[in-house]
Amino acid sequence: MPSVDEPKLISGNANMPLAKGIARRMSMYRGMNVGLVDARIERFNDQEIFVEVFENVRGEDMFIIQPTSNPANDNLMELLIMSDALRRSSAARITAVIPYFGYARQDRRSKARTPITAKLVSNMISASGIERVLTMDLHAAQIQGFFDIPVDNLYASPIFALDVLQQFGGDMSDVMVVSPDVGGVSRARELAKRIGAPLSIVDKRRERPGEIAEMTVIGDVQDKKCIIVDDICDTAGTLCKAAEVLMQHGATEVHSYITHGVLSGPAVERITKSVMKSLVITDSIQPTKAVSDAANIRILATAPMFSQAILNIWNGTSVSSLFETETLGPIYEGIL
Repeated sequence: MPSVDEPKLISGNANMPLAKGIARRMSMYRGMNVGLVDARIERFNDQEIFVEVFENVRGEDMFIIQPTSNPANDNLMELLIMSDALRRSSAARITAVIPYFGYARQDRRSKARTPITAKLVSNMISASGIERVLTMDLHAAQIQGFFDIPVDNLYASPIFALDVLQQFGGDMSDVMVVSPDVGGVSRARELAKRIGAPLSIVDKRRERPGEIAEMTVIGDVQDKKCIIVDDICDTAGTLCKAAEVLMQHGATEVHSYITHGVLSGPAVERITKSVMKSLVITDSIQPTKAVSDAANIRILATAPMFSQAILNIWNGTSVSSLFETETLGPIYEGIL
């Protein structure tokens, strides 16, 4: 356990509302004010990033809150430069809180002469002086093994389970959890197990990258309220197509629960016009105004979970306890 009195938070520009939300929740848990360390992050005319920390951090247990979302390269460099500034200022330990880990989809060589960029990014993070990573719903679980430092990977499924049980009144008799592809079955099965619902799969076949030729529903979704579960929604093409196919197979409603709402390009327009009754995302990526204004998109807060995880890391207690509904339920009481 660190020899300092309180954990200290510092944030980049990627998701300041989430960072402030984490600080507020930690203030509630600690019964004292926990603020963000005063710093400035600015860019020179050629877009070089400069960081200056205005408070003494010598011997402190520092937590940098910075998702590496769009613009991924800028936000990643901010994270690395903040870490270097803290390391050179004699911080005792530096933990990177990365709610959304960018480049996670490049976790393997998909064809000849391609990179494994997730491994490269993990090497850069470790080299910058970061000693631990706290993230949520990595695209591929094996990315934890790319790091030579401890990685705590939180899961959104307990939050989703609490929300589903509240939204559907606890009646799961006509609810079906759906994985939008074969690769996401384990993630969908986890939510299905938590809410006591059956599982179905939408199997997609591609003739060329980015173009879906055919979708097949594995499982009976007739007269079911379907809940599609996935970790990332980017352009929403696959998600909206899956919702259409489920409705064609007799589903009465389609809802989607996605951890990271990248929602780039035409995504918001597609979702607004789709047959989906609702899309639920977390605030791991700061939502744009279009996302916030969309009538059928809801955003769940991750600050309660991240703030408790930060305190558990600082105290040297279990982070995996947050995977259990019994532990997380009281933290989200009155929020969902």
